Amino acid sequence: MEEKKQQPVLEPLKTAKETEEAIEAILYAAGYPVRFDKLAEVLQITVKDVKAFVRNIEKKFAEENRAHGIQLLIYPASCQFATREQYAPYVREALGIRRGGNLSASSMEVLAVVAYNQPVTRSFIDMVRGVDSSYAVNSLLDKGLIEAAGRLDAPGRPMLYVTTDKFLRVFGLNALEELPATEALSAAAQAVQLDMNKELDETDAEQQPAGDYEEPVDPEETDVIFETGAENADPE
Repeated sequence: MEEKKQQPVLEPLKTAKETEEAIEAILYAAGYPVRFDKLAEVLQITVKDVKAFVRNIEKKFAEENRAHGIQLLIYPASCQFATREQYAPYVREALGIRRGGNLSASSMEVLAVVAYNQPVTRSFIDMVRGVDSSYAVNSLLDKGLIEAAGRLDAPGRPMLYVTTDKFLRVFGLNALEELPATEALSAAAQAVQLDMNKELDETDAEQQPAGDYEEPVDPEETDVIFETGAENADPE
């Protein structure tokens, strides 16, 4: 019986400088977000150490004496190299890249509702906007700006939607906490949430029996219950 050939194991890097440079090389070659746990697996170090190295690289690239045309973007579970926004026209012209279409006003509205209130259902989005949002939601799903993140534990189990790492990358954010404050949107969402909670409370109240109602008991059954209770009672 032939033994299965094991995949060759990479030799652990000996110095912190080599590890840091390896992370830079991987991110440069990838061109897309690479997960911290994947980097940790390849480099045979902990995720905590990977994040420390990545933060150090970010700090170096942010220093004025080491300004570059690329930047390091860090997301909650991944990171990547990307060109700086101000040089995008030159990159497109040099590489012959056609500019993609902008998001429609309806798609931007839906994206804002999801970003500031996630996770949300489509019915919640519809109530905040006051119109059907099916097309815009599907468009954002196709573009990878939002994604399904499970189902709400409620009648019908509607799908819940959240923004993606691509959303952060497209809008130049590292985390959702960097979103600008929008009191108007938050107020509208809160009003909708209050209405939804009120409807749920009313539905629950309709399904529950009145508090003073008691199931009538047959007198004969009452005697049996009392007798049984007396027989099983502990003697004083």
